[in-house]
Amino acid sequence: MSVNTTTIHQLLDEKGSDVWAVDPDDSVFNAVTEMSIRDVGGLLVLKDNKIVGILTERDYTRNVILKGKTSSETPVCEIMSENVICAMPEHSVSECLEIMTEKRIRHLPVVDNDRLVGMISIGDLVKRIITDQQNAIDKLENVSRT
Repeated sequence: MSVNTTTIHQLLDEKGSDVWAVDPDDSVFNAVTEMSIRDVGGLLVLKDNKIVGILTERDYTRNVILKGKTSSETPVCEIMSENVICAMPEHSVSECLEIMTEKRIRHLPVVDNDRLVGMISIGDLVKRIITDQQNAIDKLENVSRT
């Protein structure tokens, strides 16, 4: 399957649709601890099961460390990014890579009819592109042998 036709729906079917999230009133310390436990660089911020923001390692370094705040006393809502850009399951890997590159972001929640269905990272997309390229190379090598 080529990069241009692989959909985010297919990618989520393969990688899983787990989404890690925190509440806007949680402390930044608890959110960063959750990121560490889950080995992820970003968490969605949900209120009543609705996306209200996203918290990334970048948000933490720029809005806590560099501003002299304490992570144990700062709520997530004070440092999260509120303008959350989302992907849809029918988007292609290439389209999402373009969005991430243009917007300079590393995580995209995936929403289907206002329902959160997963989260993808730039690493997920790069892995898929590498797999697709290797499959194309293998196919070409097999054709040339026959």
